[in-house]
Amino acid sequence: MEILGIDIGGTGIKGALVNVETGEMITERHRIPTPSSRKPEEMAEVVAQIVEHFNYKGPVGCGFPSIVKDGVCKSEGNLHKSWVGVNIDELFTKVSGQPFTVLNDADAAGYASMNYGVGKGREGLVIMITIGTGLGSGVFHNGVLLPNFELGQIPYKKYKKIEDWAAASAKEREGLSFEKWGKRFNKFLKIVELITAPDLIILGGGTSKKWNEFKHLIDVDSEVVKAELMNNAGIIGAAVSCLREQHHGHVV
Repeated sequence: MEILGIDIGGTGIKGALVNVETGEMITERHRIPTPSSRKPEEMAEVVAQIVEHFNYKGPVGCGFPSIVKDGVCKSEGNLHKSWVGVNIDELFTKVSGQPFTVLNDADAAGYASMNYGVGKGREGLVIMITIGTGLGSGVFHNGVLLPNFELGQIPYKKYKKIEDWAAASAKEREGLSFEKWGKRFNKFLKIVELITAPDLIILGGGTSKKWNEFKHLIDVDSEVVKAELMNNAGIIGAAVSCLREQHHGHVV
């Protein structure tokens, strides 16, 4: 079965067709830059362009970089404040003409790792951290998703949220070396570990590709591994999420 998965990020909106039996992308990834306004109407138009690019008809799974409850955006995250209260499912369905299932982007990436990647078959508390514009987190207990665990939103020192200090965007904004940024990211993982005591931490998102540049700086007690699907995990997991209703949040 082929389903279109879309992953919405602060800098780019990406999509691909996914074989949900194997978890493999069966097309090249198509990417369009996220509109600079980061407003609902402009972003919905880009989502519709991605659906059109694949000439796709059918259910679409979509990872979204914010808290999503029953299809509704509950916080602005790194987007425009006008997103709060918008029913994303309905907006994207209306603009594209196809039925959408929207969930938090890190939850989507977690689905991919728990179904097809390093998290497959792992019991206990598994946390997927996606490193990008923000710090997303997808949490699974014995294979069941605990949605909207936004660990990047924890306040830290003078920062409203720790992702403003420790995400990849902070590294770029401040021109930090991997050495300096890696120490910040390690501090974030230490706080996550203190709060949640996870059995496994999986690192995804674009920066996970550079794991070898900063892994020597990570000294938490929990097991930390790189997601082999990296920043394709959001697309793959979003496609799989279309099936999740039938399985009540369990890994399918």
